[in-house]
Amino acid sequence: MAFDEVLLASVTVPVLRIYRWLNPAISFGYFIRYSSVPDDGRERVRRMTGGGVVEHGADLTYSLIIPHGHALESVPPRDSYRVIHEAIAVWLRARGIGSALAPAQQSGPAQVCFQSAAESDLISEGLKIAGAAQRRTKAGLLHQGSVLCERILETDRRRFPSAFVSEWNAECADGQTVIAAEELASRKYALDSWNRRV
Repeated sequence: MAFDEVLLASVTVPVLRIYRWLNPAISFGYFIRYSSVPDDGRERVRRMTGGGVVEHGADLTYSLIIPHGHALESVPPRDSYRVIHEAIAVWLRARGIGSALAPAQQSGPAQVCFQSAAESDLISEGLKIAGAAQRRTKAGLLHQGSVLCERILETDRRRFPSAFVSEWNAECADGQTVIAAEELASRKYALDSWNRRV
């Protein structure tokens, strides 16, 4: 979570970050009550984006960071969410996994992210397989997402950037970004004052 916040404040071009969790974990949205998050021994962390409770482990977890002034950052949230998920749907289809955008949500948002679909989440065979949450700041747009699909192969994970661009540079974070993220994690995301704020 700290990496995403540091990148949001510093990138000048769009950045896709794909990452894994060292152990099964739970992330939960900015407005979720801490007392409603499962307490089953897994690490828990509050995101700076909204959304519900997401269980991580086998999912493909990614963040798309779009700097201020980029065309995708300039459109309404509903449109940027749809455009990103349309691109993922095309990528999944190329791998033999059919999915469709969910229609407008009929009821209130679900506490647990993958229990029900919000508008433009991805549905496959009646189940939600991709969801996300966004946050906009003066620096740009942060889109944090998760794709649940057992049929995504390990080789496909490495090709996930092709959902958005045909050519990309695969890079690890530089030393300054790592240090800034570690410092932010220790003074914010690792603290009860952040995780239990609601």
